[in-house]
Amino acid sequence: MITRKRLVAGVFGLLVALTGGSFPAVATADSEPAGKPAPKVELVLDVSGSMRATDIDGKSRMAAAKQAFNEVLDAVPPEVRLGIRTLGADYPGKDRRTGCKDTRQLYPVGPLDRTEAKAAVATLAPTGWTPIGPALLGAAEDLEGGDATRRIVLITDGEDTCAPLDPCEVAREIAAKGIHLTIDTLGLVPDAKTRAQLVCIAEATGGTYTSVRHTDELSERVSQLVDRAAEPTLTPVATRGADRCEKAPALTPGLYTDRETFGEHRWYRVDVLPGQELRASVSVAADRAVNRDYGVLLRASTVHGREIVRGEAAGDGRTDVLSTGLRYPSPDIDDADTDGSGKPAAETVCLRVSNSFSAPAGVKTTPGLPVELSIAVVDGPDEAGDAAFLGLGRGWLFLGLLIVAGFVTGVLWGRLSRWRVSVWRTN
Repeated sequence: MITRKRLVAGVFGLLVALTGGSFPAVATADSEPAGKPAPKVELVLDVSGSMRATDIDGKSRMAAAKQAFNEVLDAVPPEVRLGIRTLGADYPGKDRRTGCKDTRQLYPVGPLDRTEAKAAVATLAPTGWTPIGPALLGAAEDLEGGDATRRIVLITDGEDTCAPLDPCEVAREIAAKGIHLTIDTLGLVPDAKTRAQLVCIAEATGGTYTSVRHTDELSERVSQLVDRAAEPTLTPVATRGADRCEKAPALTPGLYTDRETFGEHRWYRVDVLPGQELRASVSVAADRAVNRDYGVLLRASTVHGREIVRGEAAGDGRTDVLSTGLRYPSPDIDDADTDGSGKPAAETVCLRVSNSFSAPAGVKTTPGLPVELSIAVVDGPDEAGDAAFLGLGRGWLFLGLLIVAGFVTGVLWGRLSRWRVSVWRTN
């Protein structure tokens, strides 16, 4: 005898059988390539006395850093081996020799215990000196060994106070070892001298510098840098744009860094196959004082100079980063040109990055402003008639399966309803 439970189970079993082949596989940590070394990141936090200043969102720099750390720790990818090192956290005295040794590893580089790491950060209080150079040397030692991606993220609000051990020279020495260790620097409400030193440290190892004035900016930027360690393709590659498209570097999908002088135009080239979509974005960082009224333009054009699409952004007042982006779907294969062999030819898209920043009197205009350019080339939208349902499948096959599943469900549900009515009348 067919019971209601058996009939319902049969319906669901049939639906699963019909649609099971259309669901994409879910990526898991176990699906990563075997033997892939876990990326290593060490966050180096300044805990010197100046971190008491209350100029970040109405609270102290230390409080802002702790809040940002808690948010970052919650979002660290599971494959990342993360550690925390402090500088200026323990010695409150005036002896320079002792103060310049004040750096220690607060949390060891390894699998992250979020509760333990947060508890360690919570105990910190602004204390002493700013030995950036010794802290960078210690962090490099903490990350030694293996072939994994390695990254130091330095968060500080002031210049190193332990010269002649120049932290910029320390960064150059680390880079000269060829151990592929990147140092990114973040300056909390930095002055000109601090900014110059942090820019030098970052440039020495191919890292980035960011000026931070708000808590959310700090947490967002540190999270981005940790994610870059987890995904090497997100690590920026240095490039140099040209003064016209014909001489521009050909870029493939990825993240790139450059420097652009005030009011300059720089060109880059990207090849896009028929049916693909180009997605590009650019960020220009004002790492020094700039005049009011500024803008950034990202313009895509053909090799003949015809504009295709543009993205632009403007501002008025103090900023640290100004960003814009664009999307360009290349024509379908049927509308595309062909190469000598009769195959669809890639279209060369010329990308021009322009800025309208200007500098006040007395502000150095060299080196240029940091530029970060993101390039992605993805498959374009499917042809008309393709269908997607909750991201589970695409195309005529999935649409057909949905129709069949709906028809079968309707038939079975009708029979179930008639059976229930017959049982009700019998009783």
